[in-house]
Amino acid sequence: MRTSKNITVVGCHAEGEVGRVITGGVLAPPGDSVFAMRQYLQNEADGLRKFLLYEPRGGMFVHTNLIVPACHPDADAGFIIMEPTDYPPMSGSNSMCVATVLLETGMVEMREPETRMTLETPGGLVEVVAECRDGRCARVTVDNVPSYAAKTDIKVEVEGLGTLDADIGYGGAFFVIIDANGLGMALTRDEAKDIVNLGERIKAATVEHPPVVHAQNPDIHTVTFTEFTWPVTWDAGVATGRNAVVVSPGKIDRSPCGTGTSARLAVMHAKGEIDVGEKFLSVSIIDTEFRGGIVREENVGGLPGIVPYISGRAWVTGVSQYMLDPEDPFPEGYTLSDTWTRALD
Repeated sequence: MRTSKNITVVGCHAEGEVGRVITGGVLAPPGDSVFAMRQYLQNEADGLRKFLLYEPRGGMFVHTNLIVPACHPDADAGFIIMEPTDYPPMSGSNSMCVATVLLETGMVEMREPETRMTLETPGGLVEVVAECRDGRCARVTVDNVPSYAAKTDIKVEVEGLGTLDADIGYGGAFFVIIDANGLGMALTRDEAKDIVNLGERIKAATVEHPPVVHAQNPDIHTVTFTEFTWPVTWDAGVATGRNAVVVSPGKIDRSPCGTGTSARLAVMHAKGEIDVGEKFLSVSIIDTEFRGGIVREENVGGLPGIVPYISGRAWVTGVSQYMLDPEDPFPEGYTLSDTWTRALD
């Protein structure tokens, strides 16, 4: 076969959310940190993301992670997250997929019953504990990057909806958090299309507010996701909260969204609704679950914050080789508004 590219990708999903992992055929981009590598890909070499995520090789439901050598001396490996329109600094579901693939392919030595590793993400270091048995990774628990409430109890004006109460939390990206109950939504599968359309409208309205900027890294800014939440219930000391996170240009995170759960925990903690050591069960629109909670309080650039943890399962779905025929007219793929909500550049 004629090909000018040959990229090996291991398919994986974490509690329903696709997080493919590149294991061969791509060199690490230049940069003295994983964040710098991410910036290079985003600004200078975005063709890789388009090649793998856009049609005909990908789709709007696809996320892909590039494994890179760690730059930080305490990290075992690094990875860069590529999503349909963005390179988020951190992703909980993708970190679970990466850890599972690293262990089940032998890129990192698996130790039973528990393997510990440190991964360098563009948003910082995350500590990983993988429960391992019978040669596979059964569960991944991630101590996420420091998270915090950026803005609480704000008002967002959305055309056709009026004024909405909202919070903005950072959990590896910025989320505008909206009470779904107040909008009459139950966050069920049959509402998925309506949730997506509404979430994109709310995100656009929120971005028009004075921008949010990370307290320690000004290159991380702007609300990236809308997170709809259902009221929290408590049972035997465990809080349970349903959510639906909208990923641009228009899909719902199939998992309970690790960074969204972290942002929600940060806002809840800032409002005195959950404390260090209390357990939180985050539930997705397809009823999959992440276990979570707060490891400790931590200052984030002078602001009160937390280090949250998230825990879930990931499964390898296959191995693919993606190639590019030199005469293929779509070397960076294409998007259409029938499945992508809107065609992208």
